[in-house]
Amino acid sequence: MDGNRAVIIVAMNEETGGPRVVLNNGVEIPQVGFGVFQIPEEGAQSAVESALAAGYRHIDTAAAYNNEAGVGAAIKASGIPRDEIFVTTKLRNGNQGTDSVRREYDGSRQALGLDVIDLYLIHWPSPARNLYVDSWKTMEQLYANGQIRAIGVSNFLQPHLDRLLAETDVVPAVNQVEIHPRFQQRDVVAHGRKSGIAEEAYSPLGQGTYLDNPAVTLIADRLGVTPAQVVLRWHLQNGTILIPKSENPERMRTNLDIFGFTLTDADISAIDALESNGRIGGDPMNAEWTQIR
Repeated sequence: MDGNRAVIIVAMNEETGGPRVVLNNGVEIPQVGFGVFQIPEEGAQSAVESALAAGYRHIDTAAAYNNEAGVGAAIKASGIPRDEIFVTTKLRNGNQGTDSVRREYDGSRQALGLDVIDLYLIHWPSPARNLYVDSWKTMEQLYANGQIRAIGVSNFLQPHLDRLLAETDVVPAVNQVEIHPRFQQRDVVAHGRKSGIAEEAYSPLGQGTYLDNPAVTLIADRLGVTPAQVVLRWHLQNGTILIPKSENPERMRTNLDIFGFTLTDADISAIDALESNGRIGGDPMNAEWTQIR
């Protein structure tokens, strides 16, 4: 199988946008990205422009977010060279299937104003549709043709990954899943890494519901940083790609300012201990929606 690497390599060249993770096909992705989930189309351009100005060089969107055009307009307006910005988008559940993936990909590419998408993900396995293997095979063709730099999945659990690995040729470069201290998905992460799949955390702050937990605030006070920075640094040191989201320019900058301090092993263990199976989003075994916002 293509890209089967057992160890995820983190290149700690802390340039603009921070360190980069080397994916299983050699493509580098900035480890800290900017997510635009639930940002409406009319606000997406301004938010992404602010994120790029703050130093982010990895933007994560999806067809189901209905804001790809705003993301593309911000990238164009920024004046930043295209090869310095890593762009991820995702295949909408309702457009899975052999015949529709190419149309959906072209629609996203045109909305974003890009010739090539850096990372294209199947947004959810959507098991009731039973089309994710067929969709993946078409994505493999787009990847082979150079229309996508890397392909991956989102919200895939071990049974979904196992089926892809058994029935297709290209190992997913990324599995983007909900990860935060109260929902760490250690089994999914371990299984993916064994196959060379990098994990990417959405909702990395768990919507902020535990940022007042003493396990986090005591570390923050000792280090002179915010609780959110502590949690984001926990992800960073775990080798996880992460995509925090904020429409506040100051918070955007703070969320990216996590490279000047280090958590101890004891700090990491204290945050690890917060695991409580506290899923916030949908369950991939039955989530079937086609629009998210």
